[in-house]
Order: sequence, then C-alpha cells, then structure tokens
Amino acid sequence: MDISGYIDAYYSFNANRPTNYANGQVNDLYNFNDKTDQFNLSGAKLTINHDPDPVGAHVDFLYGRSNTIINNAATNGSSSDQLNYIEQAFLSLKPTKAKGFELDLGKFSTSAGAEVIEAKDDWNYSRALLFAWAIPYFHFGARTSLPVTKTETIGVQVVNGWNNVSKANGGATVGFTSAFVKPKYTWNVNYYVGPENANTSSGFRNLIDTTLLLTPNSKFNAYINYDYGRNQDATHTIDTGDGTITTGDNNLSSWQGVAVAAHEMTKGKSSYTERYEYFTDPQGFSTGTAQHLQEFTGTYEYKWVEGLLTRV
Repeated sequence: MDISGYIDAYYSFNANRPTNYANGQVNDLYNFNDKTDQFNLSGAKLTINHDPDPVGAHVDFLYGRSNTIINNAATNGSSSDQLNYIEQAFLSLKPTKAKGFELDLGKFSTSAGAEVIEAKDDWNYSRALLFAWAIPYFHFGARTSLPVTKTETIGVQVVNGWNNVSKANGGATVGFTSAFVKPKYTWNVNYYVGPENANTSSGFRNLIDTTLLLTPNSKFNAYINYDYGRNQDATHTIDTGDGTITTGDNNLSSWQGVAVAAHEMTKGKSSYTERYEYFTDPQGFSTGTAQHLQEFTGTYEYKWVEGLLTRV
C-alpha cells in the first residue's frame, strides 16, 4: 500500500468585508477557498492506494472546507448519505490479459473539467468558475477505461448522477470519456447524460465538457476548457381518481462557459499562471441567479523546499 497526503491552508482578505449574517462570510462564487477575512483549512488529506495487480483499492480521506462543500453538493439525494470525510473510495480490477482495460467500482472524482479538487495539482489556487458551477465534483458507480490505440483511451461510466452516493429517483447517469494524448497536446472529451431532478426520473441533464491541453515544452503549458450543460425540468403524473394529470413546466435551463489559462515556469523555484473565464447562466439554474460572469486570476507560485508550496 502506498500512503501519501497533504495539508492545504489559506488566508483570504475581502475588502468588502462580507458578514456571516449576510452570506456566511464567504467570497461569492468561490468554492473551496470561499471563507474570507480569516485563516482556514481547505483540506487535510490522507490517501491509501494499491495499484491493481489485477485487483487494487484506493481511498482518500479528506477533512476541511473542501470536504464540507463536496459532500453537501447532492443534487438528487440526501447529503447525509454522501460518505462524509471520504473524497474517493473505489475498488479496481485490471485483468492482466485485457489489453489495459480497467474497471473501478465506488466513489470517484468526475472526469469532467480542466482542474481537480486538490489545489496542489492545479495551476491556480482558486478554482475556476467552470469547476465550481458547470460540472459535478464526484460520482458513485462504475467506470471503465480502455486504450484503443497508442494515443486514444475511451471509457464508459454508469453512476448515480451528480454528487450523489445514493439517489432519490433510481435513474442512472451514463458518462462517455475520451482522452487523446500526443507529446505536444492532450484532448479530453466527456459527456454525461441522465435524470437529475429530485424525486423523479422525468427530465434529463446533459453535460458536454472538453479540454485541450497544450504542452509545447517543459517550461510552458496552456489549456482551453469549454463546458455546456442543459437541464430539463421535471414533469409529474398524478392520479386524481378521476383520471391522471401531468404537472411541471418541462422547461429547459442551460449554462455554458469557456476558460483559457497559461502556466510559465522560471529557471528557479517560481512559476506564474494566468486564467480568464466567461460563464453564462441565463436562467440562474447553476449559480441561483440569472447572470453572465467574467473573471481573471493571476497566480505567483514559489516552491520553498520539496513538499512546501506557497501561492499568492
């Protein structure tokens, strides 16, 4: 078993001085580093991993603000069923003669998005609007991956929807993944579709996510990430005794956005990242308010010693 982990802490200052009474003393539209005008523990994580040979297991224990936000993000189930303090927990099967095929069963992070939950593995400390509002954090179910050529890996996932361990409507969400990897670039495409309205299997949610990662050399990387999501509201059939009636507006809500980022490494221990995003939520389905958003983030990173990373 391989054992690893990290501690991620931050201090945030907001000149608007948001109060706990007004909005929970948070930076609006942020997620894991949302608490402001104070020090905070974003995450303390312990990972236990055994690579499949042919059977493996992976568990991520997570404590802190990240855990709270991830496991309270249920869209079609109860947050009390979310395996609190566990970011991921899955078994893996990789048969020796299956030409690279792998099957995972359990709770795992989504394949969508250009960023991940662990800030140390992202270029910026704060997550993108697309990461916070356009895609899910995790799934519970089964996922597969299979190399079909030397550069292309595809996969199929059957899961309990977005951010759910247990689901209230019994309908499964299906995901399709593709990763095309070349020395100078990587192109990822993900598509999820399934019923996501609470307590009914009526109405489907669709998500298309794609990221083009450019790696021209070891000192400079860049990516372009695009997301488009659409949710159809539920309809319900009710037996009145004198017949059946259908309720619900069956309306469509959509959201989409694009993010562009560049990461430059210097000769020393420093690096710089710039990220720009445009995100539109015309019906307010994702953020709760009908709005169009733009953001720019600039990050300076310094690696003090092996294992200690600081970002501003």
